[in-house]
Amino acid sequence: MADRPVLIFDFGSQYVQLIARRVREQGAFARIVRHDITAERVRELNPIGLILSGGPSSVYEPGAPKCDPGIFELDLPILGICYGMQLACQTLGGAVQPCPSAEYGRTELFVADRESPLFAGVDAATTVWMSHGDQVREVGPEFVPLATTPSCPVAAVKHKSRPVYAIQFHPEVSHTSQGSTILANFLNKVCGSDGSWTMAKFVEREIERVAATVPADEKVVCGLSGGVDSAVCAALLAKALGDRVVCVFVDNGLLRLEERDQVAKAFGDSSKAELRVVDARADFLGTLAGITDPQEKRIRIGHTFIDIFKREALSIPGAKWLAQGTLYPDVIESGGDPDGPAATIKHHHNVGGLPAELGFELIEPLRDLFKDEVRRLGLELGLPESIVWRHPFPGPGLAVRVLGEITEDRLALLRKADAIFLEELHAAGLYRQTAQAFAVLLPIKSVGVMGDGRTYDQVIGIRSVQTDDFMTADWSRLPYDLLAKVSTRIVNEIKGINRVVYDITTKPPGTIEWE
Repeated sequence: MADRPVLIFDFGSQYVQLIARRVREQGAFARIVRHDITAERVRELNPIGLILSGGPSSVYEPGAPKCDPGIFELDLPILGICYGMQLACQTLGGAVQPCPSAEYGRTELFVADRESPLFAGVDAATTVWMSHGDQVREVGPEFVPLATTPSCPVAAVKHKSRPVYAIQFHPEVSHTSQGSTILANFLNKVCGSDGSWTMAKFVEREIERVAATVPADEKVVCGLSGGVDSAVCAALLAKALGDRVVCVFVDNGLLRLEERDQVAKAFGDSSKAELRVVDARADFLGTLAGITDPQEKRIRIGHTFIDIFKREALSIPGAKWLAQGTLYPDVIESGGDPDGPAATIKHHHNVGGLPAELGFELIEPLRDLFKDEVRRLGLELGLPESIVWRHPFPGPGLAVRVLGEITEDRLALLRKADAIFLEELHAAGLYRQTAQAFAVLLPIKSVGVMGDGRTYDQVIGIRSVQTDDFMTADWSRLPYDLLAKVSTRIVNEIKGINRVVYDITTKPPGTIEWE
C-alpha cells in the first residue's frame, strides 16, 4: 500500500504542493499530476485515490481546464477541493454558477451529515477557509449535500453510488481548524490508506533501489555543500553503497566561520563514504578580485566551481554516477516529471550540465521528497541536528553577503558578525523558530564614537525571516533585547564595525538575500 500513491490533479491551485504535503503528513504517498492525465495512465499508476485541486478558473468558461471524464469510471475514491468540487459536480450532472457574492476567508461550516466517513469526528459547526467566486448551485440527482455555510448552500457533497466526495473549502490550509481530520478521513476511511508512508520505509526502499541501480564496480560522486539537501543525499547513498560514494567538498573561501571543519567532522562521524576536501580558496578569490556586480560574482563562482568539481570528479577511478540533492518541488517546477504539470516555472540543475559533460549517469535519491521530509530523513539517517536543521545558505556563499568587493579582510569581518548573530539566536532558543537568518556586510561606512574617539567604520546588516516556502517571507519580530545584545557584541568584539542595522523588509518587494 505504501508504494501506491494518492494522485493530486493540478488545476493551477496555489495550494497544490501544500495538499501533497498534508497528504504525506497522514502517511500516504502523494504525487502531483497534470489535470488532463488520461484515465488509462491513472489506472497504470495504480493509485489508492485521487484529489482534484482548486484553481483560478471558472469551470463553465471556454478553455477552462478539465480532467478526463473517464477517471470517474475507475471506481477510485475521489475528493474534489474548491474548483475540483465544481468540476466533479458539473461532470456528473450538477450546475455551477457565479456566487451572489464571493466568499473569501474564514467562515463557519455546518455539517448536516456527521455519519458520513468524510466528517467523522468533525464538529457540527467548525471553521473553514473559503476562496471562491463560483459555487455549485444544483447538485443534480446523483449527489447528496453534506454541509453548508451561511453563503454557500452546497459546501460539501457525496455521490450516491460512487466513492466521490467534494468540498468547497480548503482543508489543506491551517485556517481550516479540522482540515487535517477531514483529509485523514478521506485517506484512511475512504481510500483505505494504511499510513505506511514514513521516512523509515522510504530509507529501506531507496537503499534497495540505489543498490540495484549502481553496478558493484562503479562509484558515485556527490557534491557536498554543507547544506541539508546534499548532506542527506550523501548519507543515504553511503548507507546503500558505503565507500563507493565519494563526496567532494569544495572550500571556495566563501564559507562561514569554521564551516569547513564542522562539515568534515559532522559528515565523517556519520558516514562510511569517502570525503575529499578541495582547497580552492585561491581560485575563487582570485576570479572575484575587483568584482562588485552581484550577477557577475555568481557567474564567475559558477564557472570556477564547475571547472574544479569536474577536475576532481574525473580523477576518481570508477566514478560513473553523479548524485544531486534535487527535491520534489524542483522536479515539479522544472517540468521534470512526465506525468506532472507541463508548465516550466524554472530550470533546475544543481550542478549545471555536469552529468552530460562528464559522461556520468545522474542519480537523485531525494527527488520524491519535500524539504520537511528531507529533514526528517536526515534524522532517520543519524545526521546531527546541527546539519539537519541548518538554515539555507546561498550557493555563492558569502560572496553575495559581502556587498561590493570581495577581500579576505571583508570576509573575515562578516564571518565574525554572522557567527555572533547565529550564536545568540541559538542561545535564545529562536534559531529553529526562524527560517533563515544571517548577517550582511554593507558597502558603506558610517561615523561613530567609541571611547573618546571618532570612528569611520563598516556597517553590518542583520536579517531574519519567517517563511514556509521561501517564495514569500516576512521579517522576524525578534525580541528587542536580543537585537540589542547582538548589536553590542558585534560592535564591541569586531574591530572595524561601528554600526548594526536590522532589515525589516518583506518579500516581496524585497528578496531574502541582498544580492
